[in-house]
Amino acid sequence: MNNINMDKAQILSNALPYIQQNYNKIIVVKYGGNAMTDEKIKQAVMSDIILLWLMGIKVVVVHGGGPEIDQLLTKVGKEIEFIGGLRHTDEETLDYVQMVLTGKINKNLVSLIQQKDGNAIGLCGIDGGMIQAKKMESEMNLGYVGEITKINTKPILDALNNGYIPVIATVGADGKGNIYNINADTTAAKIAKALEADSLILMTDVKGLMRDLHDESSLIQEVEISEVNNLQKKGIISGGMIPKVDCCADAVQNGVEKAVIVDGRRPHSILEEILSDEGVGTKFYQV
Repeated sequence: MNNINMDKAQILSNALPYIQQNYNKIIVVKYGGNAMTDEKIKQAVMSDIILLWLMGIKVVVVHGGGPEIDQLLTKVGKEIEFIGGLRHTDEETLDYVQMVLTGKINKNLVSLIQQKDGNAIGLCGIDGGMIQAKKMESEMNLGYVGEITKINTKPILDALNNGYIPVIATVGADGKGNIYNINADTTAAKIAKALEADSLILMTDVKGLMRDLHDESSLIQEVEISEVNNLQKKGIISGGMIPKVDCCADAVQNGVEKAVIVDGRRPHSILEEILSDEGVGTKFYQV
């Protein structure tokens, strides 16, 4: 056996305890950011998801699509407006959001998984009443931006139990037929809670939570959720990281064993996180 083959064999051998530990467990991956727009990383992420699926890990993919929505809105001359980090979604914008999320992105991801011999099914929150929502209460009028009132896990579990990787677009609906645009991080956390998932992984465009935003060597590898308020007071958790950390803390407080923010720009970051002790991002846990 040559050295390359020996190295491959050793890697597989080292991975065995983690494969056994995660076998038949549910892992929810929020897929977004640069990992969606960089074709090389997109290919790597989908390959990683298929590999986990082949290992017997039940992977649920929840995706956003902000950059592609922005591209379409710009193309049609529609103003892009964010309020408090959330996209103002009037009726016309909602139509474009649905087109991009539930159509183009969702089906392209399913197709990519199928091309790589995975088995995926595309869903959105409206399917089977999966994501039930209401208009988000806010001092500012956000339009058709929703907050989740209930997750119906049956469509997701049906897909998992029949050997599919569910790929979920983050729109939801109320009982009156109103459709809402919902934040993907929040949706992933709510789905992870409802499924009592083992892990929630949020892919983003930074290395994780850092003590100094401009110094990646200051990465905080683990945070016990009782520390979150103190880190916010110190300004370590700030800006766009606040809602992501809140999602992680909420999930962990409600039965998810761990929630992790990982760098979606790094190829194979999901595998590194799941198949090692040290991981690659910031893990949130509860004692």
